[in-house]
Amino acid sequence: MTMTQTIDIPVDRRITIEVPREVPIGRAQFEFKVIPFVKKEEKPAKKEQEKTRIFGCLKGQIWMSDDFDEPLEDFKDYM
Repeated sequence: MTMTQTIDIPVDRRITIEVPREVPIGRAQFEFKVIPFVKKEEKPAKKEQEKTRIFGCLKGQIWMSDDFDEPLEDFKDYM
């Protein structure tokens, strides 16, 4: 009789195997096969396209008015 079962190895590296009642009592042989696996949160996200940042590409397109720091008329009563 052959059985296959996938288990996660805990930190203490101790496992308990529960054997179904159909398995006859007697000697058994166990083989361990390590399956490499990557946790979902560790898997790098796929990027559709790598974009290179070009510093200064918006120069001249963004401006701030000269009176930006001046008090607003709406808040005159609170100051």
